[in-house]
Amino acid sequence: MTTTPTVDRATAVAARATELSKIYGQGETQVVALDRVSVDFRQAEFTAIMGPSGSGKSTLMHCVAGLDTFSSGSVRIGETELGSLKDKQLTKLRRDKIGFIFQAFNLLPTLTALENITLPMDIAGRKPDKQWLDDVIRMVGLSDRLSHRPSQLSGGQQQRVAVARALASRPDIIFGDEPTGNLDSRSGAEVLGFLRNSVRELGQTVVMVTHDPVAAAYADRVVFLADGRIVDEMYRPTAETVLDFMRQFPGGGNTSGSGARPQTPEFDAKGRTS
Repeated sequence: MTTTPTVDRATAVAARATELSKIYGQGETQVVALDRVSVDFRQAEFTAIMGPSGSGKSTLMHCVAGLDTFSSGSVRIGETELGSLKDKQLTKLRRDKIGFIFQAFNLLPTLTALENITLPMDIAGRKPDKQWLDDVIRMVGLSDRLSHRPSQLSGGQQQRVAVARALASRPDIIFGDEPTGNLDSRSGAEVLGFLRNSVRELGQTVVMVTHDPVAAAYADRVVFLADGRIVDEMYRPTAETVLDFMRQFPGGGNTSGSGARPQTPEFDAKGRTS
């Protein structure tokens, strides 16, 4: 089912997992969450990771992002091997090289939107690149909300702050774990559009775990997992082609959350949904 890409793809790799395994427990209670997974995430590309519940998709992302340990194999962010790092080194790599966006917005309620955006750099004692920060804030449409606190923002606006925070330090790669899971469809489409734009306009690398075929359609590539293994990948996905593929898994036909067949997003010249 793998769809051959019709354009030349960047060869530079932002993150790579090689023969990656994650095993919980021992003996009869042993669970193999990842089973010798090898996958590359290329620079300036938007990759979605999909699979049925329990397939290992979030475990894969957490291991590659340095948020969880792995049992065997290797993970590299750029040229850095994660397995060789001590805790302090790993913390520094996550802070300097990786951006995170989660289902929960994880904003500090006492800080303004701008203070939340720059918080990781403030903690690291680094000043943001003003031009880059201005570009990120403009792209996510927060210019008139920077002095607002999270309680004064809608859910969609709070997730925009989280997206801007992830982008502000210009990380090598951004990982998103169901980043639109707490949003309505309109706000979710906006956030996905911003991630799409960050790849297209800013050259960002994005890896996103999702269960939603509509969300996956914003990506350049979808990687499918089942039972801890990669079973296929798809380039230039549409919501229809992703849903059709997911239907082969038990319960896979319910990934869209409704009985209606999802519609593939249409993009204008700026990458925004129309």
